Amino acid sequence: MAPTASLAQQAHAPHSGAPLARRAATALAAAMALGAAAAPAAYAAAPAAAAGSASAAAKKLPTGLYGTKDPQYDGVWRQSLALLAQHTVGVRPAASAVRWLVGQQCADGAFTAFRAEPGKPCGAKTMRDTNQTAAAVQALAALGGHGDSVDKAVGWLKSVQNDDGSWSSMPGSPGDANSTSVVIGALAAAGQKPASVTSKKHRTPYDGLLTFRLGCAGKEDAHGAFTFQLKGAAPNADATAAAATGVLGKGFVVAPAGRRDRTPVAPPACKDGKDKAGTVSAAQAADGGAAYLVAQLDKNGQHLLSAMPGAKPQPDVGNTADAVVALAAGGHGAEARRPLAWLQKNAAGWARQSGPAAYAQLVLAAHATGSDPRSFGGTDLVTALNATGPEPAAVPGKHAQAAAKDDDGGGMPWWIIGVGLAFGAGLGFLLSGRKRGGH
Repeated sequence: MAPTASLAQQAHAPHSGAPLARRAATALAAAMALGAAAAPAAYAAAPAAAAGSASAAAKKLPTGLYGTKDPQYDGVWRQSLALLAQHTVGVRPAASAVRWLVGQQCADGAFTAFRAEPGKPCGAKTMRDTNQTAAAVQALAALGGHGDSVDKAVGWLKSVQNDDGSWSSMPGSPGDANSTSVVIGALAAAGQKPASVTSKKHRTPYDGLLTFRLGCAGKEDAHGAFTFQLKGAAPNADATAAAATGVLGKGFVVAPAGRRDRTPVAPPACKDGKDKAGTVSAAQAADGGAAYLVAQLDKNGQHLLSAMPGAKPQPDVGNTADAVVALAAGGHGAEARRPLAWLQKNAAGWARQSGPAAYAQLVLAAHATGSDPRSFGGTDLVTALNATGPEPAAVPGKHAQAAAKDDDGGGMPWWIIGVGLAFGAGLGFLLSGRKRGGH
């Protein structure tokens, strides 16, 4: 989720030539906690960081930031998801948290993962990131009152669209399904019509996204899946979950599906390796992706898998949450509720380990299915998410929350412990495994 300069951006951070999946920043945050053991970030419990590590020197994190881990590679991503999830359930975030996010923006509208000195202008070497920018757009557009920041960010995203209509995490690189999907969500959140945003060669974001659809190509059990990038063209559940949402013009927040079931999921109708329908609509592409996800969920016990080199496949909690949102986005309420039930039984430990973006993913999965995030398998996800950042300005049902309340450093103490060793062991395996794709 490489060479040193591009390692982070592969995980939705500012330095990537081969960006990863939409939720890779959450996996990265988990990997940073794994230390030398390099346990699978998606599921296994994290051991304590090695004492005495050269990178174990603690430092205070910025006021208003969510989470306790080093924000260098996922600060804007996790902040944006946390703010968006809070807003979705009626929590008004602390002003300090919103200020921190707004302050991370470059003058040209772009965001990178983390700017330690936000008062210092972004230079030519500042590694701007479409994923971080698109996540920030979705959060700031939802919160309201930040029209200038949103407009500038959208303008920058449009300026770095690839000729085929897609986006990569790092501008100038080949596009990928995940980055294209998260930008589509940002455009929609900002009130744009994604289909009207065209490249220099008159290709839309949907044109770009559909290039990653495998459709009827390859093995039958991969029909309908999306690949992460065209190079390699292997079916990828993470990319499929992102694309099945993005192709419908939806972002991280999906309206509750309730008990609505639009149609049973089914792989695309194929003949001689081609779609019988000929030109495939957005709804057909989303349905095909949903069918692939359901097949993978059914095969694995209602969760998706993540594998790292030399390790047995492990349940991938974050990708499973994304799949729940994708199924709900397509109107497949019954299919979404089955993996949701698995998450309710198994995701709490992963979220505690991984931090604010993980809690946010689960909150948004619960919201998309019409479930109560405050009673999620015995866990109050909203309270847990709130506890990872500054005290909210207002929480539904609480009396002593003033509308203008702000704290400058409330919540838990912000310290980083043992980051470097995790990068060397856990994160390296995670990124190399994700880069190869797979199920």
